Amino acid sequence: VLRCPLLPWQNKPPYNAGAFRFELTFSPHHPLAPPRATLRTSIYHPGVDPEGGVCQPLTSAQHWVPSTRATQVLQDLLLLLDNPDPQQALRQDLARELQDQPEVFWRRAEEHTRCHAEPRPDSPGP
Repeated sequence: VLRCPLLPWQNKPPYNAGAFRFELTFSPHHPLAPPRATLRTSIYHPGVDPEGGVCQPLTSAQHWVPSTRATQVLQDLLLLLDNPDPQQALRQDLARELQDQPEVFWRRAEEHTRCHAEPRPDSPGP
């Protein structure tokens, strides 16, 4: 299990206002079996279930390639979380809200991030 203390988003609202804890769990059969990403910080996102499970096609059994590196999994996770896709949803209620009322979804996601995410670590200076 790789526990990353904080997963700060890049510069894309609404998740860029906070940092999120996650775990990357490796099977004893890794690299033949994919790792599993779990968010430990609550997030308002259609691709993350209430227990922190992530809908990440890269790590699904049918798409997994044993030569995939952990850094690729993390980059894919950041991309997926930064770009919610209603077509890849674990929470259908949030997927519908994102499709039907995007302004409501983004406002709620921002409020949820402010309430539940941890402060972002300061960016390193020049």
